[in-house]
Amino acid sequence: MKETQLKPEFLVKDEEDLRSLFPQTHALAVKKCQNHLDKHAMDFVARSPFLCMGTQSPDGLADVSPRGDPSGFVKVLDDKTLMIPDRPGNNRLDSQTNILANPAVGLLFMVPGFDDTLRVNGNARITCDPDLLALMAMKDRMPTAAIVVTVEEVFMHCAKAFRRSKLWDPDQLQDRSEMPSLPKIILDQTFGTPDDPEEMRKIDADLEDEYKRTMY
Repeated sequence: MKETQLKPEFLVKDEEDLRSLFPQTHALAVKKCQNHLDKHAMDFVARSPFLCMGTQSPDGLADVSPRGDPSGFVKVLDDKTLMIPDRPGNNRLDSQTNILANPAVGLLFMVPGFDDTLRVNGNARITCDPDLLALMAMKDRMPTAAIVVTVEEVFMHCAKAFRRSKLWDPDQLQDRSEMPSLPKIILDQTFGTPDDPEEMRKIDADLEDEYKRTMY
């Protein structure tokens, strides 16, 4: 597929160009940004079972990683500090290596059924302090490490994106079987899918078994 070429005369070159395209923001949108977690932000974090975390590599490449657990999995240590457990994954460690090089992170907290989201920006460190990890044990297993975020900015984000997408609308749920399984997609992208359909079914089943064994 041929790469799309953008017309240079329509490219936004700087912040002045950008702001000329939009009406001026209202004072409340600016003033709502806080430098700490108030009672509403703490309540939102306690209800949230899912967040997306943005980091940046030493080369400036952006990355967004999903994090999920039962509601309240992110611990509020104080009004300036959050702690996120680092559960077992694929061990690429993209977010963690990025944090070691550049501690700036952005978090987007979601609550099922809520169209509003909570945005938190700050600086992160990685700890393996057993006393802190014990606070996040699941099924008698502690996470290997935790990401501790020092909060710099906190604000609620309006509902427009979620209402446009109808993300929580049950009528909008799509049939997962309409796309190949995750193992098949990855094999298509790498080593190739086995010719034997039964072997592919076994690979899919093995992944489900691995989920059950290694979630915590």
